[in-house]
Amino acid sequence: MKYPNQPSPIDTTILKETVEWLVKFQAEEAGEDERLALDRWHDQSPAHIAAWQHIQSILNAFKQIPPEIAHGALDWLDKLVRRKVIRILGLLIMVVPSAWLTKRYLPWQEWTADLRTATGEQKTIHLTDRSCVVLNTASVVDIVFNAEERCLKLHIGEILIYTGHDPLLAYRPFLVQTLQGIVQALGTEFSVRCFDEYTRVTVSQDAVEIRPLHAQPIKLHAGEQIDCRIDSTQSLQSADAMSELWTQGIFIAKNMRLADLVSELNRYCEGFIRCHSNVANTPVSSSFSLTDIDSTLKLLQESLPLRVSSFSRYWITIEEA
Repeated sequence: MKYPNQPSPIDTTILKETVEWLVKFQAEEAGEDERLALDRWHDQSPAHIAAWQHIQSILNAFKQIPPEIAHGALDWLDKLVRRKVIRILGLLIMVVPSAWLTKRYLPWQEWTADLRTATGEQKTIHLTDRSCVVLNTASVVDIVFNAEERCLKLHIGEILIYTGHDPLLAYRPFLVQTLQGIVQALGTEFSVRCFDEYTRVTVSQDAVEIRPLHAQPIKLHAGEQIDCRIDSTQSLQSADAMSELWTQGIFIAKNMRLADLVSELNRYCEGFIRCHSNVANTPVSSSFSLTDIDSTLKLLQESLPLRVSSFSRYWITIEEA
């Protein structure tokens, strides 16, 4: 699949309006009229939706970047927002390395990909080789099947694969390609998830071979999980038996930091969930719905000393009750 040389730019006027809405809700100055107005503004056109998602992706990025990059950045961001600095977008891009941000947000890949899911959407696709792939939320995949190989290029997100018996007589390896390397199926069921700096592979049945771009290959068997970087692989871990529950719309938290849970929920939420620093380390253990984020937030509020404030369906804050 061919890609344009560069992403389609987001209209500057709409982008500035997006930042103004961000300022208003981050500063918690919005009332009911403003909340309704944001909903109307957001639904005006695909360009408005794209601009809001772009800002959201940058804010989500701050929650996930390494500590050596993120140190002090969120406090700095809050100060900027409360001072209503309309150039916040440019400043954010200066703080986050451009190559890293580009890897995280590639809109042209989403628009031109063979398979894709929206935020909160999951999709099951049956391939021509009798294999099956399940796309998790906000995933982008290209299919490259030819006489030599069967390859899925996972650009963003997470997929679960059930390999099938290829009807062609000639052997064609089944591959999943990410930024960090290639995963080859050895007659198996496995999942692949893209993080910013590594790929996580979990095997449920049989085995796979993982070939990082600049490291030695390693074989992974059923019940094992590994994180693969471009030049190394982490030590083998036991796979979480509940790691595939996302296909059923369920997430299990076991003594998990609230901030980490919120980061996971943001993958499925069309808006942005903000976790206040004074509750970030609150331990959470329960099962949560990924298909009904409102119910999940209600459960958090009812079971823990937390308060969930919704300034719009696109901006939610969790703080101490």
